[in-house]
Amino acid sequence: MSGLRAVSGRGESAQDAAYRWLKRHIGSLPRQEGTFLTEAEVCESTGTSRTPVREALLRLEAEGFLQIVPKKGAYVPPITDTEVEAVMQARGLVEDWCVRRVAPVAGGLPVELERLIAEQEGLLGDPVAFIECDRAFHRAIVRTAGNAVLSEFYETLRDRQVRMGLRAIAAAHDRARCVLAEHRAILDAVRSADSAAASEAVATHLSSTLATLHLPGVAQWVDTDESAGGVS
Repeated sequence: MSGLRAVSGRGESAQDAAYRWLKRHIGSLPRQEGTFLTEAEVCESTGTSRTPVREALLRLEAEGFLQIVPKKGAYVPPITDTEVEAVMQARGLVEDWCVRRVAPVAGGLPVELERLIAEQEGLLGDPVAFIECDRAFHRAIVRTAGNAVLSEFYETLRDRQVRMGLRAIAAAHDRARCVLAEHRAILDAVRSADSAAASEAVATHLSSTLATLHLPGVAQWVDTDESAGGVS
């Protein structure tokens, strides 16, 4: 169990602090191994009492990050290579169709994407918020394409997408900045109304993410309360 402690800030409750710490910790776990977490271990690592930890674990169970097993603890299931590739293939099919559709008639989408990239730049020291913003970036493209069936299907990938994103950021120290550069390439193509370039930029981004997910080993999070910020 990592020695990082959950530090409540920005008016966060103890539950929110434990929840954010747990998401970061889950993202740093070896993805091909199942892991049990106990309330006592999480309390010790976060400096938080049992009630907010229990509530945080319930939230994460509802989001699909773990399974609470009576008398054993919270089980974080492995993410297999097969699941990784299946999710990334599904994302590729949906996002390619959507970005090709929206690029010629993007409307206000470039402004929204630019705002989300700027927001991500300010979140380099917060992996959880960075990945949530990352997901908002891709969701904006899918939503703008206007196909309700595809949008609904894309939402079903949410939990695995977020956990895989956290894993990718943990696996490579410079991945967060690479994500920003890849998002800018997508934005530039959409802004230029170039469907082919937008499709290529999305494919490059997803391929890069998949390659990172297959990296061995896991980098440790930087304790941003003691460092200058960023992810190591």
